[in-house]
Amino acid sequence: MIRKIAGVILGYAIFVVSALALFKLSGQAPHTDPTISFAILTAVYGAVFSFIAGLVAQLISRTTDLKINYVLAFIMAGFATFSLIKTNGNHWTQLLAIFVFAPASVLGAQFCLKHKQKAALKK
Repeated sequence: MIRKIAGVILGYAIFVVSALALFKLSGQAPHTDPTISFAILTAVYGAVFSFIAGLVAQLISRTTDLKINYVLAFIMAGFATFSLIKTNGNHWTQLLAIFVFAPASVLGAQFCLKHKQKAALKK
């Protein structure tokens, strides 16, 4: 149980810290209108780090299913939904989190599980 909780916490931390770093280093405010190129960069960057977050959550939890990653995706989408409701301005980052980043975290876990299965078959 500790591994599962740690996996979700670390996976979420990877997602949040990477997002904070992107906006801090770029100087772009997350609730203002982005340029098209920055929005695309953010979508790709966020998807990659969400994929990594899901993969890390799966590796730490050492489960054989996606339940932990669904929890992680739910938390990611849940906080984004809360932010969507409570903040003013452009909501593009929250929509990306709900519809792209949360699902990408599950894809990271699926990738991990497939490689675990392939490794087990080779033994």
